[in-house]
Amino acid sequence: MGHTLLCVLGVLFLSFLLCCGKPPVHRRSGDENLRSTAPESVLTVSPSWPSSGASVTLSCEVKPPSAGWRFYWYKAVPDLSKKNYRYELLPDAINGPANNSIIIRGQKLTAGFACRAGRGNPENLTDYSEPKFVWSADPHPAASLSVSPDREQHFTSESVTLNCGGNSTEWRVMMVRGFSLSLFPGVCSRVSRPGFSCTVSSQQSDKAVYWCESGSGEFSNAVNITFAYRGLLLVSPVHPVTEGASVTLSCRIIGLNQLSNVTFYHNDKLIQSDSRAELNISAVSQSDEGFYKCKYSGRVSTQSWMAVKAAKPALKPGSSSFPVMLVVGPVIGVVLLTLLLLLRRFRQTKGSGRVETVYQDDQQQPLYSSLLKGDLGVYETIRQPGNYVNVSGQVRPDYANVSAWSDST
Repeated sequence: MGHTLLCVLGVLFLSFLLCCGKPPVHRRSGDENLRSTAPESVLTVSPSWPSSGASVTLSCEVKPPSAGWRFYWYKAVPDLSKKNYRYELLPDAINGPANNSIIIRGQKLTAGFACRAGRGNPENLTDYSEPKFVWSADPHPAASLSVSPDREQHFTSESVTLNCGGNSTEWRVMMVRGFSLSLFPGVCSRVSRPGFSCTVSSQQSDKAVYWCESGSGEFSNAVNITFAYRGLLLVSPVHPVTEGASVTLSCRIIGLNQLSNVTFYHNDKLIQSDSRAELNISAVSQSDEGFYKCKYSGRVSTQSWMAVKAAKPALKPGSSSFPVMLVVGPVIGVVLLTLLLLLRRFRQTKGSGRVETVYQDDQQQPLYSSLLKGDLGVYETIRQPGNYVNVSGQVRPDYANVSAWSDST
């Protein structure tokens, strides 16, 4: 009996050691907690839709907050092979602990950025932040996006075609909905052919920013596209309108082909309220840029931004004639050279002056004609109508070398 009791107590003691005797520092849950509290970098950009050439502020913070961090700034470059981005350190973009922001000046094109932070010796770096983007409606010389039909707002029953064009043969379409970045699914991801296009649609009300990324690492211009299940839609161009061009804004509603008595607003200010169904701007100017919306029968559309881009500068006076001068210039040069040669020949002919005939025999037979003016060393022709000889009895030469002289000598 006593031995049995001792065996039972021994088994219970061993069970306790096996279950509870492990040091708590070796528990996996502790490692998971350490990973969940690892510092991470978060980037914000402002503004996300700057005017062309404006400045953009990048700000980086570490979560959870702590002191002593040095910040690094990067440009995000599309990498289609990895369906991600590679990061290139911006020049002179390392700030001390006291400054967690930088200003990017003269931003004109769509671009992506990221940041990370480091501290300690040796330096302990955080992971790269999620990339954030500065969007531009201006197309890149090597990458551009066009939308068909050319309007921002669409019904969910409709589809939109996105066309990527430029110097690359590989493209992907990216989309940001709210704060979420994603590669647009389906046929819009990495197609190896020029003139790439894809069709997008939505089964629910949605608003997102779309742009193209090329295999050579360029960003195209970006566009806002809105899908609505029902209601009133504003028809406005998705691409910027050039100064001086005309533009027409209107409203759409499912089931009605023609509307009337539509009210239009620009930056929440009433600009047209009559029987017309459209707002016509004959010559767009920079003052027409802004948010527009329409109102019909008590319904108000979602507002859309209409961008205005500057017209190409006119050629300076005389600059348009430059190509013409490339053709006419050589012709004029040849003509002038010919005239100069003719003028020189004319002066030489005129310089020969009058001709004096010299007679030496009794029968007044001309012996030679002498040039009274002309260049030095000019040869004169000596005529011999007969067998004339000089005083020494020698036959006179046919030609003699003489020097020019003027009337005054």
